[in-house]
Amino acid sequence: MSGLYQKRRKRPEMNLVPLIDVLVMLIFFAFVTMQFRSVATMNLTLPKVETAGKSELKDSVSISITKEGAYTFQSGARSATVSAAELERLINELGGITKDVTVLIRSDENTPLRFITEAMDICRKNGLNKIRLQSR
Repeated sequence: MSGLYQKRRKRPEMNLVPLIDVLVMLIFFAFVTMQFRSVATMNLTLPKVETAGKSELKDSVSISITKEGAYTFQSGARSATVSAAELERLINELGGITKDVTVLIRSDENTPLRFITEAMDICRKNGLNKIRLQSR
């Protein structure tokens, strides 16, 4: 009787659900631990804007920045060379009057970016978010 009945071998099965779970976790772990290159560590040469159009700005003030970091604040006919602290005071006064003013920032092409971002940061802290950079 043992010859008539042969034991059928069970086909090996592989459960794919735990395998997929493990692979998803590995991909997630790879993305979480991935280090992205910082812009500060890359050597970038920012391009010159050749297609910049001219736009008429109403209700605007301008901040000019030299490559040495001297700020000139101009509002209407009033113009004054100021330090960063004085610029913050003037922008604070302006922000207290109205938030709907466009700030035009002009700088020399060799001006360090830290001076430009400092001026932008001062404006944003005081609620002036309409900021434009003038190019040549």
